This record gives sequence, structure tokens and C-alpha cells, in this order.
Amino acid sequence: MAKRIIVLGSGVAGSMVANRLAKSMQKEIYSGEVEVLVIGNKKQHLYQPGFLFMSFNEGTLEQFSREQKHLLHPKVKFILEEATKIDTANNTVTTTKQSYNYDFLVIATGSYPDFNSVPGLAEASHNFYTPEGAAKLRDELFKFKGGTILMTIDVPHKCPVAPLEWIFMADELFRDLGIRDKVTLKYTYPIGRVHSLEPVAEWAEAEFEKRGIEYEVFFNLEEVDPNKKLAYNMDGTAHPYDLLISVPAHVGAKVVRDSNIGDEDGFIPTDRYSLKMIGQDNVYVLGDATNLPVSKAGSTAHYQADVVVKNIISQIKGLPASHRYSGKAFCFIESGLNDATYIWFDYKTPPQPMPSSEMLHWFKLAYNELYWLSVRGIM
Repeated sequence: MAKRIIVLGSGVAGSMVANRLAKSMQKEIYSGEVEVLVIGNKKQHLYQPGFLFMSFNEGTLEQFSREQKHLLHPKVKFILEEATKIDTANNTVTTTKQSYNYDFLVIATGSYPDFNSVPGLAEASHNFYTPEGAAKLRDELFKFKGGTILMTIDVPHKCPVAPLEWIFMADELFRDLGIRDKVTLKYTYPIGRVHSLEPVAEWAEAEFEKRGIEYEVFFNLEEVDPNKKLAYNMDGTAHPYDLLISVPAHVGAKVVRDSNIGDEDGFIPTDRYSLKMIGQDNVYVLGDATNLPVSKAGSTAHYQADVVVKNIISQIKGLPASHRYSGKAFCFIESGLNDATYIWFDYKTPPQPMPSSEMLHWFKLAYNELYWLSVRGIM
């Protein structure tokens, strides 16, 4: 009987793993020794970093969307169903239609912004973390004539540098439109600096000072009054806004929470090196679904996918799962509409933002297109 590998989740992490497994084990798959199934609940695959650009009218949803089944290797079976339960004791994944047994399971179910985490937030705020939110924010942004734009952030959230990118891009947009003097940009963060990574925070604070962007730390949003346009910090202070941009804390997938295999936020306890689910020898977790202290970002999933694929292949061949994830991540950071910097880091090496340049901005735009090759496992 064929060994079945189920990949639960068809985003960047799941698609990369499935395609790389199929390419690396073509002989075993074609002979019927191994089969790879992807269970996903969306027909369309979205390149989520594109939503940032959509909010500035620098791209459309069509540009950042492809049909999922066309992104997968021909020998990968795509099952378009909603998973409802993960049973690691019995090696099964249950969907709304049926149950599937597995020999190996890869959980790549992602994370999701919880806009109901704060009273009034869903009604009052705009965002660039969903396609609908990005389109609505774009429309609001280009009719904004002046006032206060307040950005509130909670953690954890995916693409940790994205809020910084948005505020820097907005600064340049309003300068280009000639109304920067009429716009107050205010950025907030819930801890004692403007980013969780200290070198990034130091770089960003210097940029804020240079550009006249206001910022406040230890800002933990507790409530929003959409009628009065007031955002209340946990310390009781009220902050007026004309346009509220919010990045709420993200939570793990519903199936993880319903299956009681995650922590209180729905993220799965994961070995930081092997990427196995704690206590399980045949279950791997990667991307946003883990509880690891690394960025929830596409590049993280990219580097983790390589480790997961090699370890599964090793186990199928009766070899040790000896490949280790180093904590590596790489992130471009848009520092305006036409320039960018980047950081890379791992468990041992802290990030250090590089000098920004237009060339790096174009590298970022190029990757927006090259992404489709990455998710196919080609690069």
C-alpha cells in the first residue's frame, strides 16, 4: 500500500512542500509507493504580500491570484474541502465530507487576523491583510484630504515588517500628493519599542524622526468607538483618528483550535529544529501554523519547506530525520514607494537593516512575480 503524505493547507507553505515532495519522489509516486494529497479550502491561491501594494493602487487582485490546482504538480492530488478535525492518535484528517488516513501529515494551516478581538475594531478599522480590506483601504486612501491616520498593531501577526512598510509608503504618497503637511501619521506598538526586533526598531525610530511620523509604544488597543472615532489604549487614554488602520493579533486555523492540538491562540507546539509537532514523529508543522519564535512570513515557510521535505523523504527511506531548520528568514522592507531595504536573520544572527535603495525596491517587485515559481517548487 502506498505511503500517504497529507499536506493540510494550500497556501505558500503547503504548496511548496507538496510540489517539492512530488519533484523529489517522482519515481516513488509514479510507481505507486507514495502519494501526496493537499487538502485546502480555497480555489484561488493568493500572494498575500501583494495586498500591501494593492492598498496603494500598485497592483490588482488578479495580479496576485492564481487558481490553486494549476500551481500543483500533476501527481499531487488537490482536495478542495474544509478540514474539521486533526486526529494525531489515529492518523486521520476529517473534512466536511470524509476522513483521510495518513502516514505523514504536514500542517500548514496558516494564521488569520482576528478583527473581533477588540470591541468596535471590525466596524471601525481598515486593513491591508485581506484582499477586501486592501481594496477598501485603497479607495479611502486616495480620497483622504487630511487629518490623523492612526495605526494600531497587536502581536503576533504575519509579515512583521508590513506595518512599517505601509506607514513609510503612506508618508511618501502624501508627499507626492502635496498634502503631507495636512496629514498626521501616528504609528503605535504594544511593547516598549516600535518593533519586536530591536535592530529593526532602532532603524525605524530614526526614520520616524526624520520623516515626522509620530509613534507611541506600550499601546495596547482595548476598544474602538466608531461613532466618536476614538481608539482607547489599555491605560485609558483616548486617541482620535480620521482613518484607523489596524493589524490585530492573528490566531491559528479553526481546525487546529477545534482539534485541541494548539496553544490558546491556535498555534501548534513545534520543535524549532526538526519542525515536528511536539510529541509526534510523523507530523510536521511549518509556516504561520507553528508556535516558533520566528517571523510569520513567506520566506520563513520557504526555508522550512526544504527541511520538512528532506526529513519526510529520509523517514520514508528508513533514514534519520536529521535535517534542521536554522530559524532563517529574509524580508524585503519597502521604505517608501520607490526604495527598499532588507533584513535576514536566524536563531543565532540578529537582523541588521541594509541601506535602502531603488534597486532593492525593484528586487522586491521582481520577487512579486517570481513568487509563482517559488510556490511551484521551481526555485
